[in-house]
Amino acid sequence: MSSRTRDAGALAALVALFTAGYLAPYLLPTVVGRLSAGLGLTPSQAGLIGSVLLLGSSTAGFTLAARGDRTAPRRTARAGLLAMSIGYGSAAATHLVPLVITGAILGGLGSGTATAVAVAGIAGRRDPHRASTLGLLSVSATAGTLYLTFPHLGGGHSTPLLAIACAAALTWPVTSRLPVATGAVREGGAAAQAVPVDGAARGFASLPHRRTGVVLAGGTLCWSIAQNALWGVSGRIGLTQAGLSEVALGAVFAAALGAGVAGVTAAGALGPRLGRAVPIGAGTVTIAGCVLLSSTAEGLAGFATGMIVWNAVYPVVLSYLLGLAASLDPRGRWAVMVGSASSLGTACGPAVGSLLSDRAGYPGMGLILCALLLLVAAPMTAVARRAVGIPAPPALDARVSGDGAPGSGKGRGGEEARRRRPRPAPTPAPDYSAPPNSYASTSAR
Repeated sequence: MSSRTRDAGALAALVALFTAGYLAPYLLPTVVGRLSAGLGLTPSQAGLIGSVLLLGSSTAGFTLAARGDRTAPRRTARAGLLAMSIGYGSAAATHLVPLVITGAILGGLGSGTATAVAVAGIAGRRDPHRASTLGLLSVSATAGTLYLTFPHLGGGHSTPLLAIACAAALTWPVTSRLPVATGAVREGGAAAQAVPVDGAARGFASLPHRRTGVVLAGGTLCWSIAQNALWGVSGRIGLTQAGLSEVALGAVFAAALGAGVAGVTAAGALGPRLGRAVPIGAGTVTIAGCVLLSSTAEGLAGFATGMIVWNAVYPVVLSYLLGLAASLDPRGRWAVMVGSASSLGTACGPAVGSLLSDRAGYPGMGLILCALLLLVAAPMTAVARRAVGIPAPPALDARVSGDGAPGSGKGRGGEEARRRRPRPAPTPAPDYSAPPNSYASTSAR
């Protein structure tokens, strides 16, 4: 198998894993709505279950980020997918609320694990923005298709949960493309070379660019809370305040996620041409306006316009945030931390939205969330401007050359590496009886 084929297979595996892990947050409105209708729960209780589900997801992400390079990608991804299948499947199979909550927690832990492995792998690629764009494109298309399908499959809480469980089961086979061993990896030009983590690499155990990363993670947390507070109650806004039927509401959500597909495609085509500050800053301001419009809408036109424009811009900004986090640390730790902060905001969103809408009404909630988004737009844009031109960490730079081949002498530090490298000993005759090194060209994080 050629190195190009292996690299394409690894990218496909990361995109599929990203899709399965991110599917639960994308289906949150219908999950919360059907939990309320199917189990006889109040909207606040259903929103709390959705928050518990996503809190498990963010907890898994933070835990894996703390473990760093001590996790094996293939084994960890499969454990996450297994937890998703069992958790969401068991929650779909029962009407007992305690068992539904237990299954949701287990499924959420699995979703966070799968997402963390995917995000860390994406951060280690040569073009993390393109890879994250493909992941968001895939999950937007998948969720949009499901939103069109759900109204024809009957009511009840089991349908969206079973869909997530099936997505996890279908993703399992492609995890064979993920690496077995742990290592710090950079995507190569001709082949992806695995770099073992030894004492020199462990010297770079502390997170680089801590101040920038903390501001980015904190801003992403607030950014995510504000949007998912509305996203968690958007189904109720459409059905009660805007007066839509369930079929019309599903069509609006599908159109919104279709616009997200178009937005992600545009972001992939633009790439770094606009930098990161402009898409993050201008996109967040646009999202703030859409949140206010959707929360105050009293008919189809206003609600659909706000939701469609919002969902077209949201994945664009998220892809640039993930790309920015990936540029801070090629091992993907900041990318996982920022992704987990986004998941934590997603987890808190339904509860915050339910609380604000009960106390201030939907228009008052929208005004508060709009103000929060405008407040976090400034520091996130400043971080994006400051992060331009951040060099790669020296501990990895000396080990991995610019073209991905360790010690090749090309890229930053190549000349110094050639001067310091001792003359190699004569190469012994090959021993064809020895087993091949199956990890030499494995595409890995």
